[in-house]
Amino acid sequence: MAADQTSPNMRRAPRRIRQLSGVQIVFAVILTVALMLAVSFSGRITASRELNRIHDKIVQEIDLLKTEQSELLARLEYVNSDAFVEAWARSEGKMIRENEVLIIPKPSTTLLQTVVTPEANVPIQTSLPEPEKWELWWQLFFDNEPPDF
Repeated sequence: MAADQTSPNMRRAPRRIRQLSGVQIVFAVILTVALMLAVSFSGRITASRELNRIHDKIVQEIDLLKTEQSELLARLEYVNSDAFVEAWARSEGKMIRENEVLIIPKPSTTLLQTVVTPEANVPIQTSLPEPEKWELWWQLFFDNEPPDF
């Protein structure tokens, strides 16, 4: 009876390959183009961010250079003025105007005489005492004074 149950109507029909319709093809093309545009726009946005960062950095540098230029122009204007020439002549040039007296202070000679003048009883030592050989070697190896023994 098992053979009776399988009737010719119940046999499986061969699977039919489904054909794509025109609407499905157009939808796939639109989806592909949209995906390509999204990837392209994403790359452009990333490049735009980098360019904006570089632009901001350059604008800051230009502002800094403009500030420096204005300072240098002010300095140039001062250097070309008579006030700068007079200030330089009085300070570094050691120049004076008519009817002025230039005073240059000198160190006190009494202080120098007391320091420089040695006493007659004390012999003047012109050279340092010669160190021992082991002290020289110690300084060569350790770069500092040897300990006191």
